[in-house]
Amino acid sequence: MKKHMLIAAFVVSAFVTQAQVKMPQPSPTTNIKQDFGTGQIELTYSRPSLRGRAVFGDNTPLAPIGKVWRTGANAATLIHFTDPVTIGTTKIDSGSYVIYTVPGSSEWEVIFNKGLKNWGADGYKESDDVVKMKVPSFNMNENLETFTMLFGDLKDESCNLFLLWGSTGVAIPISTNVVEKVRGQIEAAMKTDKKPYWDAARFYYEYDKNYPKALENVNSALASNPDAFWMYLMKARIQKEMKDSNGAKASATKCVEAATKAKNDEYVKMANELIKTL
Repeated sequence: MKKHMLIAAFVVSAFVTQAQVKMPQPSPTTNIKQDFGTGQIELTYSRPSLRGRAVFGDNTPLAPIGKVWRTGANAATLIHFTDPVTIGTTKIDSGSYVIYTVPGSSEWEVIFNKGLKNWGADGYKESDDVVKMKVPSFNMNENLETFTMLFGDLKDESCNLFLLWGSTGVAIPISTNVVEKVRGQIEAAMKTDKKPYWDAARFYYEYDKNYPKALENVNSALASNPDAFWMYLMKARIQKEMKDSNGAKASATKCVEAATKAKNDEYVKMANELIKTL
């Protein structure tokens, strides 16, 4: 009886010890959150490494030429958009999608698909595609050991999602419409008691290029914050765009005075540089 109890205790002990072992993942999962436009993009993918193997070839098991690839390892690569975006020239709604690719020798096919429950390429259905486009591949100077996806060339309304592995890379263009969304927010906010004059001035200057409305709003913002040197600099830039050199110089001079008082050398420098261009 004691012998049986000892054997049972040994089995239980061995099981507990085994359950506590955690090995490194061969293709670790990565999650990236990227602010974009007025929203966010979230990307989840697994990162295989070469480990001496070839990639993007005719006979490689990693990512064969001409075949649908999960774009990473393990589960299909998942991307989520909080706002509607355009992939290449195709507009898609906010929400989650999986990314498949078909590597080629000089260009890749990029696919955004609704098969969220797919494991890798298993279960892929062409009927679930929402985006299918081709992008050129490019050669990198270095050999990247681990598959890498990252967001680059970030601008207010556009960015690229880069896929990089080995000596090969591709860039997937993503864009969004910031102007109309922010315009709606500005117009709605201007109907309230707390009017966002400064935000409105920035919008009409930087995005809408409506300089008279930008000037009107920056003046309203300055009325309640006359020491705001950064506002005087924007006012000077607006006036310069409106071909009002005298007004721009006067506003830039006020920026210098207010920024000097606030001990902000950067704005003093920018304002003086603007004055030199008038």
